[in-house]
Amino acid sequence: MNNSVTNTARLLGAGLRALLVLTVVCGVLYPLAVTGVAQALFTTKANGSEITSGGKVVGSSLIGQQDYGLDYFQPRPANGLGENSVNTQYKLILSGATNRSGDNAELIAWVKKAKAEVVKDNSTADYKVRPSQVPADAVTSSGSGLDPDISPAYADLQVHRVAERNGLSVARVRQLVDRHTDGRTLGFMGEPRVNVLELNTALKELTKG
Repeated sequence: MNNSVTNTARLLGAGLRALLVLTVVCGVLYPLAVTGVAQALFTTKANGSEITSGGKVVGSSLIGQQDYGLDYFQPRPANGLGENSVNTQYKLILSGATNRSGDNAELIAWVKKAKAEVVKDNSTADYKVRPSQVPADAVTSSGSGLDPDISPAYADLQVHRVAERNGLSVARVRQLVDRHTDGRTLGFMGEPRVNVLELNTALKELTKG
């Protein structure tokens, strides 16, 4: 009986010591080490890839934003976004895709309407957009609805409108787009892209300057 109690106590003690050690190592030391390395080597990314303007954080380069005026470059549509209807204590935007097949009538209607709006909004007195010029990302949502980037083709399509509405030359706005165009990751992964928030932040600073 005494041996049984002793063995049980010894096992409980060993288990508690292991729990304490693992808690300290995995719950304190490891997170601190990872956080320290991230802050030292990848400060911007570790803090959410924040973009600042005028000393204030205006968003993250990883999350697309909507509701830009026509003075600015427009992002991809976000038809897949929805609102929280379960816990209405919080106002949340839910990310997601449209979940429509390529031959879905509603999706086709969305695309046709979006294309007509892109043609209308980006045509100016000196530049007329043709429907054939409208790239796919101008009229379709991404899988999450939060894609922060657009294609260089869609950015270029908007150059004339942005230049006209901000009193800038087309060449100057195109240079701005070129400076904010990123190539393929590691030279072969993905496609060239333009981050809309970074581009619009630079545009705002240019027009104020």
